Amino acid sequence: METLRDPKRKPTHPGEVLRKDVLPALDITQTEFANRLGVSRLTVSELLHAKRTLSPDMAVRLSKLLNTTPESWVRMQYAVDLWELTHGKNAKRYRGIKPLDIAA
Repeated sequence: METLRDPKRKPTHPGEVLRKDVLPALDITQTEFANRLGVSRLTVSELLHAKRTLSPDMAVRLSKLLNTTPESWVRMQYAVDLWELTHGKNAKRYRGIKPLDIAA
């Protein structure tokens, strides 16, 4: 899938989208948001500050509450996860893997 995003720039964590865009637009607190999602305030706080990854369970909860799709939230997290693996501090673990020389 083609993207317009610069591949060198880390994708936006879904929690940041929630913190900067969604909660202010809804004008609700983290506590109310957590209550509506049926999770703890700590869970929401850690997600909003990118200290927790967005799980499929949370994606479903968000999609129900915000009338979105769980796939949209999972795709955001997936992009962050892949970027971390290929550009983050542990990316060097993959450098020794050489492609197979497969003749067509």
